Amino acid sequence: MIGVDEAGRGPLAGPVTAAAVAVVFPTNRCDFAGLLGTVRDSKEMTAAAREAVYYRIIRHKNLVCASAGVGEKIIDKINILEASKLAMRRAVKRAIAQMKDKISAGKIVCLIDGNFSIKISYEQKSIIGGDAKVFCIAAASIAAKVRRDRLMEKIGKLYPEYGFARHKGYGTKEHLAAIEKHGLCSVHRRTFAPCASAARKGIMKK
Repeated sequence: MIGVDEAGRGPLAGPVTAAAVAVVFPTNRCDFAGLLGTVRDSKEMTAAAREAVYYRIIRHKNLVCASAGVGEKIIDKINILEASKLAMRRAVKRAIAQMKDKISAGKIVCLIDGNFSIKISYEQKSIIGGDAKVFCIAAASIAAKVRRDRLMEKIGKLYPEYGFARHKGYGTKEHLAAIEKHGLCSVHRRTFAPCASAARKGIMKK
């Protein structure tokens, strides 16, 4: 099974990031005893808790974790839903590449968080609210969130005036005020309402 989820559909800036977490071998419940009580929907966890669990996920002998992102320019070109699906496909492809010859394609089942499907040649099932119901999807939600947050912190160092490290690109009052004061920068999603409005007004970073 490969759980797939994304982080960053709602922000006004930065990429959307997806992660795929695969259970590599058929295992019994005891193999995951240390993680079952801590892996849950990433939105219900603190940043520190997500980082700690993410570290355990990527080091677990029976899990394979991969992530992929789609940047703001492609988001603006194909829309955020399609960009999310693209990031998910890329993450699944990378996870499977890591497994190499350990499992046959016919035995792979992808569990997608949401009510949509993605273009992959493997069996898949969409699960609404899957990050709160399925272990491997919850693990993927944590991985996607951690990887995206880390990237936004790096972007924040390039554009410290926007506070990306704090709000991760979401439309907070701080972020909207920064756009009004400094204009749009290269990582803003031009098709998202507040950014589109700023672009129409010619509010661009100098």
